[in-house]
Amino acid sequence: MFRNLLILLFSLLILSCAKEKKVANNKPIYPYKVVQAEIRDVSYEKAYPASVKGEVSSEVRAKISGYIDAVYVDEGQKVRKGQKLFHIETASLSEQVQTAKAQVEVAEVEVARLRPLVEKKVISEIQLKTAEAKLAEMKSNLNTIYANISYATITSPVNGVVGSINFRQGTLVGPNTASLTEVSDIQNVYAYFSMNEKDFLSFTKDVKGKDMEEKIKNLPSVQLLLADGSLYANEGNIVTISGSINQETGSVSFRAKFPNQEGILRDGSSARVIVKNEVKDALVIPYQSTFEQQGQTIVYKVSETDSLYTKKITTSIKTDRLLVIDHGIEKGDKILAEGVNVVRSGQKIKSKLTTVDEVLDTYQTAFK
Repeated sequence: MFRNLLILLFSLLILSCAKEKKVANNKPIYPYKVVQAEIRDVSYEKAYPASVKGEVSSEVRAKISGYIDAVYVDEGQKVRKGQKLFHIETASLSEQVQTAKAQVEVAEVEVARLRPLVEKKVISEIQLKTAEAKLAEMKSNLNTIYANISYATITSPVNGVVGSINFRQGTLVGPNTASLTEVSDIQNVYAYFSMNEKDFLSFTKDVKGKDMEEKIKNLPSVQLLLADGSLYANEGNIVTISGSINQETGSVSFRAKFPNQEGILRDGSSARVIVKNEVKDALVIPYQSTFEQQGQTIVYKVSETDSLYTKKITTSIKTDRLLVIDHGIEKGDKILAEGVNVVRSGQKIKSKLTTVDEVLDTYQTAFK
């Protein structure tokens, strides 16, 4: 009887497991939208950090040592070329002038005394030439002092705007001192920025031109995003591209020129250069059809039996709603269009094929 009881319990257990398996196998399969990777031309924008410099930016330095006794301008003031900026006291130089003048006079008297003696052959001509050389040395010394006195008045090297004034009245300065200020011509400004080698190749490879000089002339205009997030009113043009790639950063340097008649942009301003570009025949999918996992971009690829499995992809360009795919999937491959956060790998779905544009429109409507 005990044996019969065990057989009965064992039979019930088998029936229970079979029932549970049947329930599991009958788990409902939900419909999900799927989309195929498409080939299309993609226009996009990328922003790169930039530093702004005046078209001409000249450091102003002291050529002689002394105390600043006058500052004639203020920061941000417009100045003309040759306009006085600073003055350095020259009391000690004035004393040197008097000494140097006396030395010149003594040397002149000596030359005048020796000249007739040479003519009479009382002394050799070498003595006269030595005296004349000493006179020339004394005159050169006097001219140097006069030049130093002229250097005491420091003027603007260019037309422009005065930058930060680093030293004020009473400060001891000299040739080895840092710049007193900068004067920048900001009627036009340069925005310096860099892009990595991959972006550089993508940006320039389809531009018309037999060499880089011609390509630069045909590059699209660029825009400037200011520090407050506003867009600068005037567009600019790229005027130079470095001829080499920085080995430390792997980047290529650019210089773009912007008009600045209103004076909104200042030397030293920070901004972001917005570059417009287009990729022909790019493989694209909706950005919302992906998710991130441990720093990698993942999609759910749909198998022929409508099962989901994860697939790592690599991308080169991200627009506001599209991703340009480099590796991982191919044209026509089906991926889960939406709901990537609620499914799991191996799950079976009912595929509802849609288009990339429909997915983008749905996303745009949801987040208006």
